[in-house]
Amino acid sequence: MSTPRKTKPRSSSPRRAPQPTSAVGDRYVIIMAGGRGERFWPVSREKTPKQLIRLLGDSSFLQQAVHRVLPVVPIGNVIIITNATQAPEVRRQLPELPAENLVAEPIGRDTCAAVALGAAIVGARSTTAVMAVLPADHVIPDEAKFQQVLSDGLDFAGRDPVMVTIGIQPTEPATGYGYVRVGDALPSPAGGKPCSTRFHRVLEFREKPNHETALEYVQSGLYRWNAGMFLWSFATVTEGLRCHAPDLFEASQRWLAAATRSPAALAKILAKEYPAIRKISIDYALLEKAKNVVVADGSFGWDDLGAWNALARHLPPDAAGNCAVADLVQVDAAGNIVFDGRSGKLRTPICLVGVRDSIIVLTDDATLVAHKDQSQKIKELVRKLAADPRTAGLV
Repeated sequence: MSTPRKTKPRSSSPRRAPQPTSAVGDRYVIIMAGGRGERFWPVSREKTPKQLIRLLGDSSFLQQAVHRVLPVVPIGNVIIITNATQAPEVRRQLPELPAENLVAEPIGRDTCAAVALGAAIVGARSTTAVMAVLPADHVIPDEAKFQQVLSDGLDFAGRDPVMVTIGIQPTEPATGYGYVRVGDALPSPAGGKPCSTRFHRVLEFREKPNHETALEYVQSGLYRWNAGMFLWSFATVTEGLRCHAPDLFEASQRWLAAATRSPAALAKILAKEYPAIRKISIDYALLEKAKNVVVADGSFGWDDLGAWNALARHLPPDAAGNCAVADLVQVDAAGNIVFDGRSGKLRTPICLVGVRDSIIVLTDDATLVAHKDQSQKIKELVRKLAADPRTAGLV
């Protein structure tokens, strides 16, 4: 591990004169991969949640997330934050990832703790670094456009002491996403290279709205979906934590000192401290309080698959509107989502007669049948399974 290059903390004001853009070797990507993905049961399980399973294509969402960023940062600068239960499968899926770049949280403490931990790991390598914090389970088919926005955002965050969030132009009045209200477009920083991404100052964050409010947001053109993708320099996010979440700032400083010594030292202090860390999202703890947040327009296709229903947006339907990853034979069945997750020898035709608007999912050891309107209750089903000794092993 190289000796950290020390820099003076930057001011939280976005008006500071532009700084030199970080070199490619000083760019990092932190991928948060510790979620449970209960709504995709029975394919998603505790040890192999949504980000570690294959739903679309031949690779998992995590593998896709890593592949997407490699044109922008080297694999040695990609850091995965997961948990102890999922770490072995992450290691199996990403054999090319340096061992020290896989970090397991002892317990999930929400996204602010993960951000503070990621900043400590990056800062132990370079205090002049700029980093992106990305989820592991998004669908982004327009990879080249995403990479352009990612690169432009890292450049911006490397020049100015701003926190960049990538906002997606809404295509429908979705009620499952948070929204960001944007102001006028910002001019390109003086002295920076031209970029194709438009940036706006953030006016406010809004929680998940009802349908009527979401429709107003979409029609106004002033809102973006909050995609949970953030970019900032080590100095800027550290200063933000110091100002708005001092407890997490102090923890991050202790973790940075440990990470500078060795991965083992970091693991030891995390095991001791992490369970007592305050559980809070990065949005509540930092972004909604800071005055130096800007939005990068995410001009690329994007989907946060939240439940089985969302799979239909990425699968070609048959004439009756059935979307299937299966050998489906149907008579008078319409609007269904069918997924066969069984191993090869167990996969047989799935035959439906008169079934409508349902979710049918099969694995080697469980079968799910649910109405599409009730898909959000799958989490309730998982909790019920976990509470029963007869079925706890299915979770």
